[in-house]
Amino acid sequence: MKFLFQAFFSVFLFSNIHFSYGQIPLSGNAEISLLTCGTGDQLYSIYGHTALRINDPEKGIDIVYNYGTFDFSTPNFYGKFVKGDLQYFVSTSSFEEFNYSYVYDNREITEQVLNLTQPQKQMIFNELSEVLSSEKRFYTYKFIDRNCTTMVADLINSVLPEKISTKIPDTEKTYRTILYGYLKNNFYENLGINLMFGIKTDRKSDKLFLPVELQQGVSLSRNNNESLVKEEKTVYKKVENGSNKSLWNNYFSFVVLMLIPLLFSGKRIFQLIWLTLSGVLGIFFATVGLYSEHQEVLWNYNVLLMNPCFLVLAFLLLQKNTNGIKKMIIFCSLCLIGYTAFIAAKVQLVMMLPLILTNAVLFYQIWKKHSPKPEK
Repeated sequence: MKFLFQAFFSVFLFSNIHFSYGQIPLSGNAEISLLTCGTGDQLYSIYGHTALRINDPEKGIDIVYNYGTFDFSTPNFYGKFVKGDLQYFVSTSSFEEFNYSYVYDNREITEQVLNLTQPQKQMIFNELSEVLSSEKRFYTYKFIDRNCTTMVADLINSVLPEKISTKIPDTEKTYRTILYGYLKNNFYENLGINLMFGIKTDRKSDKLFLPVELQQGVSLSRNNNESLVKEEKTVYKKVENGSNKSLWNNYFSFVVLMLIPLLFSGKRIFQLIWLTLSGVLGIFFATVGLYSEHQEVLWNYNVLLMNPCFLVLAFLLLQKNTNGIKKMIIFCSLCLIGYTAFIAAKVQLVMMLPLILTNAVLFYQIWKKHSPKPEK
């Protein structure tokens, strides 16, 4: 369960230093930049980060605004995150401190200086100043719909005559496919996310919700018939340290691990343990959407794979109810066939095959054991 829990906490933690300048007028040399930070080695940093930089040397201002801050000391922190009503907030740091933290973590930083008019720059700066000094500083985090990237995109869009372009490669893919690509070297986290997320993530992406997507969209956008990007530069280039592939966190280790249940699938005690654990997990998948406000976990068809009805089957095994066992095996098998057909064209099919095969073999072993022996 640990990798499932970790997968649910794909979030960002930043400095909580607060700079407040009020609504002072920016100079004509002020610049506003979109900062896009590359992926990190830890799960919370796997999708990168987006921030805004306000740089006005004449006024002594060089601030970075982060929309990805949360407070671990929040009462019932984990419960609020799972439910989807955890409050995130805007924090600030100096550009020097921001740069140092990402260089230290060896994460690439790209800066796009935005080609904005003076009134547009002032509007963004005024809005950020107001946000920092009011309740607007807080917002309810949503994995896809409201995060550090979407909040920055909304702010930039609010001053543009035309919204940032969404004609990027990712908008031809589903959300699940996009997320899958970021976790190729983190198999078990990827497995956890694909088990927890439901039907919404199979829809085609229609918004810029990840940092690199916003970076690409801004590069394609216009502001008053001119390019929205005045200058793009790499502030820090990640130093490649060779392959970061894990010896254990990969598909091969998962296949080897799943050989254990296959070898013991004929043992009654193992059948009961597998059915019970899978059934409990299925109840979690089926009910978390009723509690959580994260729409990504709603309508989770993985309940057909980790089926709550497995608990009924386990109970029937304990009762040695042969007729009931066979009926439940038929029902669960039909669910498994339907599940396999449904994900046949989806990116996670190969990932789920060991689980599908394990369930199928388990059903066969139970059916065989409770079928009458042919007379000799």
